[in-house]
Amino acid sequence: MPAMQKKPSVLPGFGLSLGYTVMYLSLIVLIPLGALFARTLAMSWADFWSAVSSARVWASYKLTFGASLIAAIINAVFGFVVAWSLVRYRFPGRKLIDAIVDLPFALPTAVSGIALTALYAPNGWFGRWLTPLGIKAAFAPLGVMISLTFIGLPFVVRTLQPALEDLEAESEEAAASLGAGRWSTFRRVILPAVLPALLTGFALALARALGEYGSVVFISGNMPMRTEITSLLIVTKLEQYDYAGATAIAVVMLAASFAILLGINLLQWWAGARRRGAT
Repeated sequence: MPAMQKKPSVLPGFGLSLGYTVMYLSLIVLIPLGALFARTLAMSWADFWSAVSSARVWASYKLTFGASLIAAIINAVFGFVVAWSLVRYRFPGRKLIDAIVDLPFALPTAVSGIALTALYAPNGWFGRWLTPLGIKAAFAPLGVMISLTFIGLPFVVRTLQPALEDLEAESEEAAASLGAGRWSTFRRVILPAVLPALLTGFALALARALGEYGSVVFISGNMPMRTEITSLLIVTKLEQYDYAGATAIAVVMLAASFAILLGINLLQWWAGARRRGAT
């Protein structure tokens, strides 16, 4: 039998493509992260633990992870509503709203931080109405959460839109014809279909919020033990030439972000496997 000929490929072969991939990832990701871990490994365990477990650092952890988690949950809920409206309905100004969703991507984070501070300051447009109610947004943990919600919304919306576009309306009509209510249709038909995309958007928004700096540094007020986020603490230590302490905290944040993304990916895989098993 004649030898089978390989189908010609537009791009280079597997070996060359894989080589370029590994080289590119090494230069952009692996080598910088390796240098970070190498600097941290030069510390003793006592010095490392002292750098990452002081009261000031723990306070920054609580604020950063707490505000990031709440912001990601808010974006998961309202981001779904925004994506659903953009995909399922046609209304005047839809293109404009769709473009506004990407504004946090294009807007410099420092500019967004200044704008949010001007809005939520005690004399700002929103702050002047919140202050009489005893609600302090700017220079408080609430302001940090607002800022992280602002920068995380596009991740959820843009991840959900393709999944909602692929969701056939016939399945919802079939559920309605069988007597299912709106909540039952959402819980049994819509949510399982878009859950992997929703989890992905949630994870991206959470990971983005954990490393945010520019949009938070103005509205938070940067008060140690109260409104100081971990990213700002790392920058502060770098300005004080405490490179070992900065890299130690950065390694903790990197490990936490990786663990969160890995956990979400495993949960996403489990949800997809369960859905395939049900079908």
